[in-house]
Formats: sequence, C-alpha cells, structure tokens
Amino acid sequence: MDAASVPTKNTNPLRSSSSKACRRSNRVSFFDWFYQFSILLQRSLKERKHESFNTLRVFQVIAAALLSGLMWWHSDYRNIQDRLGLLFFISIFWGVFPSFNSVFAFPQERAIFMKERASGMYTLSSYFMARIVGDLPMELILPTVFLIIAYWMGGLKPDFWAFVLTLLVVLGYVMVSQGLGLALGAAIMDAKQASTVAAVTMLAFVLTGGYYVHKVPSCMAWIKYISTTFYCYRLLTRIQYEDGKKISYLLGCYHGDKGGCRFVEEDVVGQIGTLGCIAVMLFMFVFYRLLAYLALRRIKS
Repeated sequence: MDAASVPTKNTNPLRSSSSKACRRSNRVSFFDWFYQFSILLQRSLKERKHESFNTLRVFQVIAAALLSGLMWWHSDYRNIQDRLGLLFFISIFWGVFPSFNSVFAFPQERAIFMKERASGMYTLSSYFMARIVGDLPMELILPTVFLIIAYWMGGLKPDFWAFVLTLLVVLGYVMVSQGLGLALGAAIMDAKQASTVAAVTMLAFVLTGGYYVHKVPSCMAWIKYISTTFYCYRLLTRIQYEDGKKISYLLGCYHGDKGGCRFVEEDVVGQIGTLGCIAVMLFMFVFYRLLAYLALRRIKS
C-alpha cells in the first residue's frame, strides 16, 4: 500500500487540533469521515486496478472459461449429469478464486495499516468501507467475462434472462466468497496460515456442496448448511431446470426410473428452496464482512 497517496502529517487537515480532539473522543464528523473515505477509496482503486487486472490473473480466468466451454461444448439439456458438472465447476472456481485472492488483503497491509492508524490518519470504519467499496468494481468484471464465454460455449439454457440470473448468482457468490477470505485474513493476520485455513475451509465446502456426495454422514451434514458452494450450486441448478418437471417429463421419469432420473431427484428437486438460498447468501455477505471488521478492531495500533 502506498502511504504517500494519503495526506502526510504536515498536509493532512485531519491532523489539526480539532480533529485530534475528535480522535480523543473516538468520534469524527461525517465530513471528516467522508473525506478520509474518499481519499482511501481513490488509493484503493489505483492499487487494486493493477492487482486485479494483471496479465497472469486475466489469463487464468480466460483460460478457465475457454477450457470449460470446450469441455462442455454445447452440452445437451437432457444430459443432466454433465450439465450439473459444469454448474458445479463454476461454483468451485468462483468460490476458491476470490477467497484465496482476498485472504491476503489485510495481512499484506498490516504494517502500513497499523502505522497509519497509530498516527491518526483515518478511522477504521473509513478504511474498511473504502476497501470494501473499492473491491466491488474490480472483483465483478472478471467473473462477468468468464460467464459470457463459458455459458454460451457450454450450451447452457439459451435464454437471455436465464443468463442474467446466472450472472447475478455468480456475482453474488463472488462477493460472499471474497468476504469469507477477508474474514479469515483479518482474523489470522498471517498470510501463510490464513491461506492454509482458507484451503481447508473451501475443501470442506466443496465436498459438501451437493454434487460429489448426496448422502453425507450425519456428523458431517451440518457443514453443507454453512457451505457457500452448496447455496450457489442450488441456485444455478434451479435456473437451468426450475422445479424439474420439464426435464422429468422429457426423460420419462413418470414412467419409471430411466436415464438421469436419479439426478433429477437428488440434484434438481427438493432440498432448500430458491428464496432460502438467496436469504442465506445475503446473510453471509454481511456476516463475513462484519467478522472482518470486528477482527480488525482488535488489532492494537
């Protein structure tokens, strides 16, 4: 983080005697807070632009989109197992990718963050909100590019509204996964340890996501209800197959168990509903960021 882009000790109006009094009482006016936020947001956008769109990261996303599009090239609507594989791959990729990128955010900035906070250059809330808001435009562009490529190459539901809904789910999922990474990074504040915990967490979420194992042992079943992957996968499946009646009719499931009927029953029909999935993901979006903020508060300047 480039500390020079934030006003220095001699030029920062926040270091006047009046602002020192505000800091002593742990309060700042809205004008002071917004000024801090705007300066930090500008700095965050400049730094994140180069970090988010470096050549290696862009290549990684586009390569994954092309490979998945070619592997599932114009998959058949009735080939449920293959299509669910593509949907689950999207859930895995956009769960792991943003969480691992964001887990390093706060540990890498810890030294400068503590130095600037100790000097009273800004409040924790202005720093945190600038970081969150600055991440939004950066984190949502690459998933959009990925889905534009993979969705149409993979032959998913050829309906523009279905594509828009899928994009909204993926973007929301990216924000939730990023929040998880931020929370782990802020809580542990060690890049190596945080990445290890993030890897184990995402592994548990993927294994209980609903594609690999349907009959999860009762002692492990609770994990799927806190799994971000589980809710994203359920929403993506509902967009493609709705309540499963149409695909059940095409496969002749009402006349006996044929073809992919087992996948219709286990992956398309039943389990948690659409509104429930949306509500849980909204809760996770707020909850993980709140955890990150509270974890940063405990750090002594």
